[in-house]
Amino acid sequence: MPQLVRVEPIALLPTQAGCAVFLGDGSKAIVFYIDPAVGASINTVLSGQTVPRPLTHDLFLLALQAFGAKVSRAVILRVEEEIYYARLILEAQNEIMERKIVELDARPSDCLALAVRCGAPLYVVRSLWDGLEDMSGVLEEMRKQGEE
Repeated sequence: MPQLVRVEPIALLPTQAGCAVFLGDGSKAIVFYIDPAVGASINTVLSGQTVPRPLTHDLFLLALQAFGAKVSRAVILRVEEEIYYARLILEAQNEIMERKIVELDARPSDCLALAVRCGAPLYVVRSLWDGLEDMSGVLEEMRKQGEE
């Protein structure tokens, strides 16, 4: 099993094309870009807002719960041509079946939207993390521009 680095969302900032997601481990930050709808879904949870009706990610979690499943964790595995790839790890156990672990191919943005809703950890494979540029400076620049 590869070594993992636990990361947290540290900023979601609007861009012309959507939303920049910054993930960090306390000493480094990486960034990837997502569509505005998923960014809004993540931001709703991070800002503590409540919505009158379940959003798509809320509905997915409700369906998982109905079947005795939960999000165990999410892992960002690799990047190819600026596209990030992740796996969503689900754990299920109910009266019909014993404990089962399922890994699904998923977009990191969807993994993050689900993880922030249920408190599941988000990881980046260490070899990928070590090879990615620290974007903390870019984050500071974007925050300064947003204040102007």
